[in-house]
Amino acid sequence: MCNRYRPASVTYVRDVFGFTLIKEREPDAYNTNGIGPWQNGPFIHRQGLDIGQWGLIPWFSKTRRPTGKLGKPISTNNCRIETVATAPSFKAPWARGQRCLIPAADYDEPYWGTGRNIWWRFARKDGEAWALAGIWNEWTDPASGEIVVSYTMLTQNCDDHPLLSLMHKPDPALPPDEQDKRSVIPIERKDWDTWLNGSIDEAMALVKLPAVDLFSHGAADPAQAVPLPIKRNEE
Repeated sequence: MCNRYRPASVTYVRDVFGFTLIKEREPDAYNTNGIGPWQNGPFIHRQGLDIGQWGLIPWFSKTRRPTGKLGKPISTNNCRIETVATAPSFKAPWARGQRCLIPAADYDEPYWGTGRNIWWRFARKDGEAWALAGIWNEWTDPASGEIVVSYTMLTQNCDDHPLLSLMHKPDPALPPDEQDKRSVIPIERKDWDTWLNGSIDEAMALVKLPAVDLFSHGAADPAQAVPLPIKRNEE
């Protein structure tokens, strides 16, 4: 899963992704230095570029910070692709085809190879931004009537990936091939239109783990596979 990433700028999105329509929201209403859950970020859907909360608000939530039917907080910034069609928080936007692309300059994951958390930052070797698969939704605030836009990143199992499987704290009770470690789902440029406009089956066919050589310093040796570890304020 991903809990922090740096978004591409609006200018980059306009120039590279080719979307110029921004719905009626402030184009600078997000932090290009890094986005965490519940903060605003940019995403692209069929109608163009939008800015909304990273943490999808399901229809049954009573508050902008998503809550379940009993009023307890729930985490909705990531969604498992295997259950997106059935999970109560996500199944309606998925069924409506509300898929999106999340433009990310890079994203952070915790490396546990030394027995403690060291944050690694993942960028593309070609210098382009990632286009990460997501879904989005519109929610009406019951108190004010305001329409709030939000989105979530979809994740996939990466237990078999030579690099991504090294991220996240391992569960010592489970074998390596049953850890169910999670990673984001990059969509390549040639597939952007299919992800946004294709059928559910066509979209699902695009879900796959990225090749190691897509990453900065892409190498089979994990020690060379990413830039130097980064320090995060929350460490």
